[in-house]
Amino acid sequence: MKTTFSFIKTTNTNRRQTIAAIAAGVWLTCGSLGVAHAQSDYPNKPVKLVVPYAPGGATDVIGRVLAKHLSDQLGQQFIVENRAGAGGSLGAGQVSKSPADGYTLLMGAFTSHTINAALTPALTPFDIQKSFAHISLVGTVPLVFVVNPTVPANSVKELVDLAKAKPGTVTFASAGNGSPQHLAIEMLKLQTKIDAVHVPYKGSGPAIADLLGGQVNAMIDTVPAAQSQIKAGKLRALATTTKERVASLPDVPTVGEAGFPDMLVSSMFGISAPAGTPDAIVQKLNAALKDILSRQEVKDSMLAQGTIATYNTPEESSKIINDEFTKWAKLIKDGNIKPE
Repeated sequence: MKTTFSFIKTTNTNRRQTIAAIAAGVWLTCGSLGVAHAQSDYPNKPVKLVVPYAPGGATDVIGRVLAKHLSDQLGQQFIVENRAGAGGSLGAGQVSKSPADGYTLLMGAFTSHTINAALTPALTPFDIQKSFAHISLVGTVPLVFVVNPTVPANSVKELVDLAKAKPGTVTFASAGNGSPQHLAIEMLKLQTKIDAVHVPYKGSGPAIADLLGGQVNAMIDTVPAAQSQIKAGKLRALATTTKERVASLPDVPTVGEAGFPDMLVSSMFGISAPAGTPDAIVQKLNAALKDILSRQEVKDSMLAQGTIATYNTPEESSKIINDEFTKWAKLIKDGNIKPE
């Protein structure tokens, strides 16, 4: 049998195209391997953990506790960097625009971030639903209803009844317009149809001072800010805005027990990366946080700041944060709440 071989004549153009195609394939393969190696080798240099508030606050303290443990766990330094401004929006916005490589992360206060995004969208330099790859929620801070002891109310129901009996006379202090404490008051007003007066302050400190002095009647504030005055008998606690009782205030009922199950409010903290961060990096950080947040010493350190350690998967975290934004956006619209 005769075998015939056919040869195709190649031109210089054919050869150049073939060489270019081979080179491109090699480049793509090497590039993919390089990216994969970078992700598996993560982190191979220091990581910035941006706290969008001034040093000393709850977000900063939580961030420093977690940064120390992340450094030990992953073998690279996690450095807390404070970038305060615009109620936390400045630092969060800067992180959202950082390279999506896992080396700039946000230690966020996501109740405040979601409220800012819903209340002042034109002034918020990020899209809360699209700008971040959420890694995990790391902690929650419960709120508590408190009144001056001279107020004739020993439960949330009695406080609501008092406000209904004397419309426009019951005053609620808050840590500021647009704060979680303020939005909790507006939630109560909408749900119970009471006519109560909101008195905003610049922070919890001056608000509690006036509540202690009797200049205002009531407040819904964070447990860490109020519990020392509660335990000293200088403020009366009516209920916590939680599903379960708070360990540091075991005798105080929850809002559900008090008959207001839809009044669940807390301040949520979490760690996020810019959107587009490779999933391998997100999952590696999430796994590290899962281990860290299960440690008793970490739970104790966070509880000392009034924060309950929390862990979620990235998918759970995204859903919780998106639901939080939806909740506040509806409340702001329904209550016709305006920024200052």
